[in-house]
Amino acid sequence: MNKPAPRRIPAAERRELMLDAASVVFGERGYAGATTDAIADAAGVSQAYVVRTFGSKENLFAEAATRAIDRIAAVFREAGTRSPAPGADMQSVLGRAYVDLVADRGILLTTMHLFTLGHHPRFGPLARTGMLDIYRVLRDEVGLTDTQCEEFLAKGMLINTVLGLGLPGIVDDEPEARNLMTCIFEDDTHEVLSLTADQEPFTAIRRETRRGQP
Repeated sequence: MNKPAPRRIPAAERRELMLDAASVVFGERGYAGATTDAIADAAGVSQAYVVRTFGSKENLFAEAATRAIDRIAAVFREAGTRSPAPGADMQSVLGRAYVDLVADRGILLTTMHLFTLGHHPRFGPLARTGMLDIYRVLRDEVGLTDTQCEEFLAKGMLINTVLGLGLPGIVDDEPEARNLMTCIFEDDTHEVLSLTADQEPFTAIRRETRRGQP
């Protein structure tokens, strides 16, 4: 019996898979350390295809970073339409939604890296615009006060640092790490540890794209 032909992945879907891979590679290696070869390998496509699609590494990072910021804003916008559970507040709803999102380590690290590039002539404006867009969503659409925005964004940066450091991965060996996680996430600590445990960000990307590699 003949094997079925590999599924041909549509160009738009393949573009998203390359952006997924780019987010992880840029997040793990930084803009300077990442290469289009590494991104192509992670996505299971040729390096020439990456360059043909995005034009340059700079364009690819700009698109991956903008996409990450847009996803954060969209998650906050959607979370702001929910009603908090009894005894909870809107910041808790937003925080839960954010932790769910940044369990995708690519989004987390790409965003963190973008925010270190304020000096860059192209990425600096993207970072500043992205931060202000998130602030406007929280203030104008979700309805947080400026004080609540300050508190929420400050805690969000702490969450970024803890997850970016990979602190959940050492809680079994370092009691202080577990204590800090509990201080930050309170009743959600166990769920956060489950979300962030043993992440293998490249595996699904490679498996999906290689069904129909160009």
